Amino acid sequence: MDPTTALQALVIIIGEDDLRDRFMALTGLDAATLRARAGQPDMTLAISDFLAGNERDLLRVATALAIPPEKLL
Repeated sequence: MDPTTALQALVIIIGEDDLRDRFMALTGLDAATLRARAGQPDMTLAISDFLAGNERDLLRVATALAIPPEKLL
């Protein structure tokens, strides 16, 4: 996933309570760390891994961004 798409996906993830809570729980990141590392390559990988781990979430974010799901992996 390219960095711009990762940031767009992150906006969707943090904008939805259930996605945000699960993302933060699975990654162990807190809000301050998310803000500080949002554009870093490791965050892009974390977002991609998170979406790859749950097809429903992957499709939800892809639909919100109006892009094919494979662009998020």
